[in-house]
Amino acid sequence: MGARDRSGVAALWLWLRKRAMSFVYASRGFLLLWHTQPNFRIHIVASLCAVAFGLLFRILAAEWLILVITITIVFTVEGVNTAIEKMVDLCQPDRHPLARDVKDLSAAAVLLASTGALIVGVILFGPRFVRMLWG
Repeated sequence: MGARDRSGVAALWLWLRKRAMSFVYASRGFLLLWHTQPNFRIHIVASLCAVAFGLLFRILAAEWLILVITITIVFTVEGVNTAIEKMVDLCQPDRHPLARDVKDLSAAAVLLASTGALIVGVILFGPRFVRMLWG
């Protein structure tokens, strides 16, 4: 193997290592969400319930797609909200009306996503529950 081949292998190894480390960092972020954000844990439980209902009711592939996208949106917005809140705390540790507004707006985005997810759940599972209970 020539010097050029070795440098190519080294570059590939470095690239793979960086990609692997990005998963390590993202996993750390997920654990931070889990350990520090009670609402994230609530979203996890709600998502597991929604998946269980999807399995119970044998929802269609298109419905699974809607469910997965909805769950992903809620998790993503919760993560972005947490990142924004931490950044605001870093940049403005003292109370400030604009810092409060940024945090409130970010929290409102989570509320909107969660409300949308609830509506999707009612649309997907509501009629099925009604049929199951009242036949």
